[in-house]
Amino acid sequence: MITRRQFLKVSAAAGGGLLVGFRLGAPESAMAAEGSSNGTDAVLEPNAWVEMHADGRNVLTISGSEMGQGAMTVIPMMIAEELDLPWADFDTRFAPADEVYANPALGGQVTGGSATVRGFYNQLREVGAATREMLMQAAANRWDVPLSDLRTEPGVVIHTATGRMAEYRTLVADAAKLEPPEEVFTKDREEFRIIGKPTRRLDSPQKVNGQAGFGIDARPDNLLVASIERCPVFGGKLRSVDAGKARDAANVEEVVELDHGVAVLARDWWSADQARKMLSVEWDEGEHAGLDDEAIETQFREGLKTNARPARTEGRGAEALGDDESTVSATYRVPYLAHTTMEPMNATASVGDDEVTVWAPTQAPGSVQQVAAEVAGVDPAKVTVHTTFLGGGFGRRFETDFVREAVELSKRAGRPVKVIWSRPDDVRHDFYRPAAYNELSATLGDDGLPQTWVHRIAGPSIWSRVAPGMVKDGIDPAAVEGAADHPYAIENIEVTYANVDPGIPVGFWRSVGHSQNAWIVESFLDELAHKAGTDPVEYRKKLFEGGDSRHVGVLERAAEMADWGGEVPEGRARGVALAKSFGSYCAQVAEVSVEDGRPRVHKVWCAIDCGIAVNPAGVERQVHSSIAYGLTAALSGKITIKDGRVQEQNFNDYPALTIDQMPEVEVAIVDSGQPPGGVGEPGLPPLAPAVVNALAALTGERVRRLPIDLG
Repeated sequence: MITRRQFLKVSAAAGGGLLVGFRLGAPESAMAAEGSSNGTDAVLEPNAWVEMHADGRNVLTISGSEMGQGAMTVIPMMIAEELDLPWADFDTRFAPADEVYANPALGGQVTGGSATVRGFYNQLREVGAATREMLMQAAANRWDVPLSDLRTEPGVVIHTATGRMAEYRTLVADAAKLEPPEEVFTKDREEFRIIGKPTRRLDSPQKVNGQAGFGIDARPDNLLVASIERCPVFGGKLRSVDAGKARDAANVEEVVELDHGVAVLARDWWSADQARKMLSVEWDEGEHAGLDDEAIETQFREGLKTNARPARTEGRGAEALGDDESTVSATYRVPYLAHTTMEPMNATASVGDDEVTVWAPTQAPGSVQQVAAEVAGVDPAKVTVHTTFLGGGFGRRFETDFVREAVELSKRAGRPVKVIWSRPDDVRHDFYRPAAYNELSATLGDDGLPQTWVHRIAGPSIWSRVAPGMVKDGIDPAAVEGAADHPYAIENIEVTYANVDPGIPVGFWRSVGHSQNAWIVESFLDELAHKAGTDPVEYRKKLFEGGDSRHVGVLERAAEMADWGGEVPEGRARGVALAKSFGSYCAQVAEVSVEDGRPRVHKVWCAIDCGIAVNPAGVERQVHSSIAYGLTAALSGKITIKDGRVQEQNFNDYPALTIDQMPEVEVAIVDSGQPPGGVGEPGLPPLAPAVVNALAALTGERVRRLPIDLG
């Protein structure tokens, strides 16, 4: 167990280098041996968050993967705020695979669950505060004054009474000899000069000028590039292959048989992929060869009858349902969804005799290290993981299948290998957002409000594969989040879940279960509001009476922004929805029309309460991103299964939102003063229901299956 004192342990290097952090398993004596005592600047291993040098160089380590969400900016903001470091007066580097960088909110070195800020907020502020106090103590010792007589401004320690100043760099060598403070005090919110201020992203210049290094850019010496033919049916295996033509193709070095496919290794990807098309492969397609969408839905319906487990029961549950016109019932369906990150799956590995180096755009460096060690047969400590920029993650890069392939092929080839997936590989061999089948019923009271709410869910379980211990009494928390914990005050509630696995691999997808359950809950609630003849905003507010005021806060703010109840342009209508996810509250109003038989979303007003917004500019950008990603899914996202195969293969049949489809978006950050919540995902769940509710108001027809089809 790492104590807080260990966590804040400072290298005792006397040569002028100050390193705040703790390297798991590194003895203090080893850390103390770093550097020199001759006043020159020490060069220290990058094993923690803050590194300062006597020549004025500062380096901050980014302990979250940068996949477009702004980790490379927001992590330094939290550290620099408490350290009183001049903004951007530092370099950054991505963290190595090491448990010291585990996110406290997730329990591992993982980037996901909108947890970068909410997980590291207190921890990294304490790192900055401890470093700042050590610099101040060094100045106090030098000037022989009490620590309490000192203060800091960006980059300098100041003796308040005399005005004496010392730049941080002149105090580094002395501070490195000190013990870290037993207790640190972080700033009050009104003292913030960085946190809470809109801040430009640090990674933008690198991405504009082409210097940013993504996983697909890794090019170690003697590299081979692999393209892999995988079994088109889930769970199928290789039976035989005729690889003669592929082996003879230009630039091909080797053809390797794998359990799940055949890899062609060449000096470049184009050659490898062209030779791959020359393979003649026979597959053992396995038990899922006849699977299709109809069979999957049949399994879901049967599961509701035979395998349902209670996820939430209040009052009399389903027993309180009525059997007259006051009871409303509906069935909602959502499809499997692919991630389609802009940078296709890739990883590069170099396996030596007793060590491995991996370059990967990964959300889980710790998992990459473990998988690489397992495949190569080495100690995990012998695996070096270089986490690169990610060209999108959305949960897909939490997986390690592409890394496993690279390590196995490098081990067998005896030289570095880069595996690159084509777009069809990516679409047809994903870990998909689970499909689900939902039956809902509600009985309304005389006031039109629901007295009974019943929600029955059937679908596959993500946690059963990833971490079976998370599934308790048959309930996958990801499958029922946003449904079993919906916030509305209803006397009788019953939510059940049936874990049904048709054999399609599933994984975490942006906002996970909230992505579908918010649509289902908020759409069905809207049905009830229309049945009761009540304004949808007022209907929701009545169900929050005495409840969490933060829900009401974002609902009222979004309604105010959209002038809810005011005049709407002819041929358009507005819909509202809200959801709490990942510690944040979000409400949206969407304005839609129908053009040429298809929905057109003109504008989305979004109010989000994410507690303290460390970077308000980043919050707004993430809301825009969530709306774009969510609208893509709502309008066109669907993975179709036939004969055990995914039918879609690229953006021509699994389209992404185009720029002309992107609505105008207006964002308001509602400041509740609470600790930070998530941002990367909470903007997505309300989008689909707001759009569908607007379409229902416009057309009088209710969409109960995604993607939206008005035909």
